[in-house]
Amino acid sequence: MKIGLFTPLRSPVATPEFLKDFGQKAEEIGIHSVWLGEHVVIFDEYESRYPGSSDGVFRFPDGSGLMDMVSSIGFLAACTSKLRLGTGICILPQNNPVYAAKEYATLDFLSNGRLDFGVGVGWSWEEFEACGAPWPNRGKRCDEYLEVINTLWNDELSSFSGDMYNLAPCRMHPKPVQKGGIPICIGGHSDAALRRTAKYGKGWYGINLSPSESSEMVSRLATFLEAEGRSIDEIEVHVGAVNDQMDASMVEAYAEAGVTQLLIPFLRQGTKHLDANLEIIEPFIEVSQSIS
Repeated sequence: MKIGLFTPLRSPVATPEFLKDFGQKAEEIGIHSVWLGEHVVIFDEYESRYPGSSDGVFRFPDGSGLMDMVSSIGFLAACTSKLRLGTGICILPQNNPVYAAKEYATLDFLSNGRLDFGVGVGWSWEEFEACGAPWPNRGKRCDEYLEVINTLWNDELSSFSGDMYNLAPCRMHPKPVQKGGIPICIGGHSDAALRRTAKYGKGWYGINLSPSESSEMVSRLATFLEAEGRSIDEIEVHVGAVNDQMDASMVEAYAEAGVTQLLIPFLRQGTKHLDANLEIIEPFIEVSQSIS
């Protein structure tokens, strides 16, 4: 069992000073990875339902927003040497797949192979519209974009022909440092997300799940993997703990549920309380090491 942090970096508190101290101190205490979040713009009101809260409402402090994920990962990579860095998640269908392939391959190259590529299909049609990306058929578009990214990462001469995207024969460098490409981790709790994990993923990413809910998701995922001729043992299961129920004594229950990395929400940012907030995480690391 590994312990990571889910840290949606938020302006204006995620200053350069905070990011540097946070990355280095997280690495120092034994955090395995840090996962950032992506929302390009925030709306005062949404018609879309947010799946990460019980009432479906997405809440964000006024005058704030998420830092760009690519830039932030590059900054953290430069400040650290061992810490793995994950996208949690990249809303792939609202991105251009060729740019995404290039950006994240470059990050993997510059970080010496420390990247995990978490992707999902998103939940906000408002954000897709703001990015000029079509909302319908975003699941199929995500699948095709993953195909495009895989060929750009792994083939010397890349091409793709699909219903949603076409790529003429071309070459892209640098390639990722990690053999086979950056590990793709599919985020989401739906059958479609689990099916996508079984087809494309080296990992699965869930959020706000209890140990019992995690166990249920792992069982569902195993069924889809079996249909693809794969085993649950091939998959890294990354789960974000339920924020208001965090307790180090629950680490073993998550491990028994099949979770391979427990992601602790690290939402209070800023340099003033960084040390105290990281101290809260240390018991989780100690328990995880005792059951490894």
